[in-house]
Amino acid sequence: MDISIIGSGFVGLITALGFALKGHHVVCIDIDRSKVDMINRGCPPFFQQELEDALSGQVNGGGNLRASTNYDELLHSDMTFVCVNTSSDSGVNADSHPIETSSRTIGETLRRKPGYHLVAIKSSVTPGTTEHLVIPTLQKYSGKRAGEDLGIAVTPEFLQEGCSLHGLLNPDRIIIGQHDMASGDFVQHAYNGSQSPILRTDLKTAEMIKFASNAFLATKISFINEIGNLCKKLGIDTYEVAHGMGYDPRIGRLFLNAGIGFGGSCLPRDLDALIRKSEEMGEPSTVLNAVCQTNKAQVERMIQASKRIMGGLNGKAIAVLGLAFKPDTDDIRNAPSLQVIRQLLAHGARVVVYDPKAMPKLHEEVHEGISFADSAAQAIQQSDCVLIVTEWPEFKDEDLYSGKIVIDGRRALNPEKARGVCSHYEGVCW
Repeated sequence: MDISIIGSGFVGLITALGFALKGHHVVCIDIDRSKVDMINRGCPPFFQQELEDALSGQVNGGGNLRASTNYDELLHSDMTFVCVNTSSDSGVNADSHPIETSSRTIGETLRRKPGYHLVAIKSSVTPGTTEHLVIPTLQKYSGKRAGEDLGIAVTPEFLQEGCSLHGLLNPDRIIIGQHDMASGDFVQHAYNGSQSPILRTDLKTAEMIKFASNAFLATKISFINEIGNLCKKLGIDTYEVAHGMGYDPRIGRLFLNAGIGFGGSCLPRDLDALIRKSEEMGEPSTVLNAVCQTNKAQVERMIQASKRIMGGLNGKAIAVLGLAFKPDTDDIRNAPSLQVIRQLLAHGARVVVYDPKAMPKLHEEVHEGISFADSAAQAIQQSDCVLIVTEWPEFKDEDLYSGKIVIDGRRALNPEKARGVCSHYEGVCW
């Protein structure tokens, strides 16, 4: 099939690459010329493991992927996946404007295309958005009718940053929300050869599955953090508790790592959007609001532990190891590190940071009062206290922290070993 992808950010480029690897001919369409040029050179505009080699293989030497700034590329494709970013600049609030704008432009372009064309929404949109915003906009500007010469579908992404390409090629499920049977059939054909379970639903259900999934993952994290906060006061190893819980197939071990809390663009954004949707519908969201409150409080626990041990933070040199919200990515959108840094600066601390991939992104966020180390060892050497915020593999050597005060937000270190070499070691929840 000939597939066009609107948007070449994280979701768009990974989706494009996945379909190209399946043998489809794919074009990424983006208004950002610099991103388009980078993709056509085989250089991804963001960091993900194994992405550069895979991308280079698909854009060079007769591969199946290319990028363009020209929306007329839609006219030569069979279907279009909309993958525009719906996160606000902070990565928290869901924004429908990019969806509305892209739907209008797609519609204006498709007015010049005879015959059938399918539009599939892969961006995260709240339930009802495709039905009440996307379809009317596409019909108005294209002159086509949904269910006749215009196919409409919702196929949400469940990518995990850090291992996104593997996840796309080996999904645990494929959700297809269909306006009509023909639309669903068309999208399913694009996933040819997939052995993953496929669930076909209506449009709103598919949209809700994405938001409910992320809200549940966020709930698991906040739940184990509350348990961890209690376990720490009781002298119980939270991770042994989580290990024991994980044997129960109804619970599972994944997303039960207690610590500083979740960040990134997906979980905070989707949780926030679901809470606001509940408010619009007049339904209470007691659990979801509590999940948010618990998550925000975890950063404060790390700061308070630092103040208690250091006798105050004013004038103290504090190393923050890890800026990305998780390892194997350079994404700092709504990362806990940003909250940690801002609070440290507010308390008068001198902050030195290190991250193997994300430091260039921090220059775009906050920089006054911050120094950048060339390595984890240099950051540790220059500090009075070390805060581990992201569990990059290179941070997991206990000997790096000999004689230092360490607050571990991710269980990056073995507590027993760390207590043997650090002047003081403690975890946020242990």
